Amino acid sequence: MTVGEREKQWERRSILQRGETDPNAVDDAVAIEEPLEIRIAGETVAVTMRSPGQDDWLTAGFLLSEGIISTLGDVSRIYHCGRPGTETFRNTIDVIPSPGLALDLPDLTPSKRGTLTSSACGVCGRQSIDDLIERCEPFEDVTPIDSRVVTQALSTIQEHQPTFEATGGVHAAAIFTDTGALVACSEDIGRHNAVDKVVGSSLYEEDWPEGALLAVSGRASFEMIQKAAMARLPYVVSVSAASTLAVDLADRMNMTVIGFARRGRMNVYTHPERLQ
Repeated sequence: MTVGEREKQWERRSILQRGETDPNAVDDAVAIEEPLEIRIAGETVAVTMRSPGQDDWLTAGFLLSEGIISTLGDVSRIYHCGRPGTETFRNTIDVIPSPGLALDLPDLTPSKRGTLTSSACGVCGRQSIDDLIERCEPFEDVTPIDSRVVTQALSTIQEHQPTFEATGGVHAAAIFTDTGALVACSEDIGRHNAVDKVVGSSLYEEDWPEGALLAVSGRASFEMIQKAAMARLPYVVSVSAASTLAVDLADRMNMTVIGFARRGRMNVYTHPERLQ
């Protein structure tokens, strides 16, 4: 499989469509959802439900957002493992660290949600923010952007969502420069996976614009802000709302979070002074 290869994203299923008139049997496009097991040197670190394809991008972006790697140079190979032709071959991916490099894996257990979880007891929002800031410096000297870049970004995303157009069942994420140029865009059944895919794409392409903007469908959650912070993306724009913990994290990280960016209107939750 080539880097960033996009696989089949949906299939036709027979359904019964009901409405005010008599029900009809129709063929409908349904988004494909399959598990992906991520391993490092053969050890399982995460299992996530995702849209097949671009698994190398997803894995690279996931490892960066978890602080396991800082550049793609930290790994020598990301590949599907197992026996080709079997059902599980496309659903297991292994990461081989670069020669002489031991990737720092704390005492973690694999999570079925696609994130690493600690075996320690007790967690709170403030601690989660403090832990991230220990690994990731708050932003400084962020370049202001034109508010029109924000609204145009979400319009551009809509033009790059063929799977959503067919099924209505996936999310999208995209990275833009501070002038509004599209860097990468991906779709996935999970918002967090879509973000990992565009971040991983930029890692592979070594295309990392300063002051870039992450645009996501759905809400701006803590996890979205965390991934943007680790990827050094100071702007996060969503078509829906932001959560309290997302706003708190963005404020501590000096990031600008924008929600409900539709039809020329938007809610700016943090650092509105950067919008021109």
